[in-house]
Amino acid sequence: MVELDAKTIEIVKSTIPALAGTGSKLTQHFYARMLGNNPELKNVFNEANQRSNAQSEALFGAVCAYAQNIDNLAPLLPAVEKIAQKHCSLNIKPEQYSIVGENLLATIDELLAPPKEVIDAWAAAYGVLADIFIQREKEIYDQSASVEGGWRGLREFKITEIVPQSNVISSFKLEPVDAKPVAKYEPGQYLSIHIEHPSLKNQCIRQYSLTTEPNGQYYRIAVKREELGSVSSLLHNTFKVGDTINVYPPHGDFFFNSTKDLDTNTPVTLISGGVGQTPMLSMLHGLKENGHQGKVTWLHSARDAQSLAFEKEVVETGSTLPGFSSHTFLTKPSPSSGCPFATKIHEGIMDIQKVLANQLKDTNVHYYFCGPVPFMQAVAKQLTENGVAVSNIHYEVFGPHRVI
Repeated sequence: MVELDAKTIEIVKSTIPALAGTGSKLTQHFYARMLGNNPELKNVFNEANQRSNAQSEALFGAVCAYAQNIDNLAPLLPAVEKIAQKHCSLNIKPEQYSIVGENLLATIDELLAPPKEVIDAWAAAYGVLADIFIQREKEIYDQSASVEGGWRGLREFKITEIVPQSNVISSFKLEPVDAKPVAKYEPGQYLSIHIEHPSLKNQCIRQYSLTTEPNGQYYRIAVKREELGSVSSLLHNTFKVGDTINVYPPHGDFFFNSTKDLDTNTPVTLISGGVGQTPMLSMLHGLKENGHQGKVTWLHSARDAQSLAFEKEVVETGSTLPGFSSHTFLTKPSPSSGCPFATKIHEGIMDIQKVLANQLKDTNVHYYFCGPVPFMQAVAKQLTENGVAVSNIHYEVFGPHRVI
């Protein structure tokens, strides 16, 4: 890898105030420019994230973080891994980095009109970062293709089962058309679904969490019907058992054994809101498969009893683990709210202190959570305010990553 000289580092770091001053205007301009010049990339980027500016905000944060840490990239490595995994789930190719670099440099030039030495410094800096991603992504691609049941690129699967799990979530069982084994995955990882349909302006790629333990024969994902979700609406309303769908291999950096401190006796708490329970469910199955001996606690928040999904499966899987307990919070309960399974029902928003007062004092517990961003921000706040170390907190954001 080419190392940047001191002068280049100094110039890049000196541009931080100017970059910060643009807010996300810089990355909004970048995406509009790049997708205008290279419309084929609309087949890669999620249009909903473009509309909400979530993608541009995530990129802006990444650009600023890179500039701030350009002389010491070690703090960025976790973010690099997360982004590289997502890139591989989209089948990003090395040559696409040239397109990104060209448009990023042109955007800086068009918005900030800096001296040529600034553009040259950013060109060198971007080249180093691109090489890091290209190298790591090659490793991920090679690994995905080399494991038993693995592959590179798209593979055709048949939908063999669709099960409504709640009034908004359905699970889809996918079996390979070639009837060959499928690659194992880490509990908490996701599968990328590639959709082409006459109702869509562009091909779409969406990631959905895997929801069972690896079995080598099939995958199961869960999809929430989103009001404005073009792909989720197709899956719920149009696709049926027997239809085929193209799939990329499993990816993702969020899984329950992602820290060296987590062994079979480590207490684990899985926390979720809404469809954020899907990676948690896979983790719960993984804990069962690994014969986990530590205490496992399941906390879930849903709107009402009708939107609860996988409750029976959670309780049955948890019952095989020693010391398992589960709590469900219903934010808008009805008089008939309840659960026929062995879980404790609470009304209102999730109050971790209320149900885990004693556990929060145990410094060995690891917490994994997923759900809507405001929900996760509230969870993180409750945990840190109760003294939980940041190193024991792990989370996944659906969509572009952001720091909670």
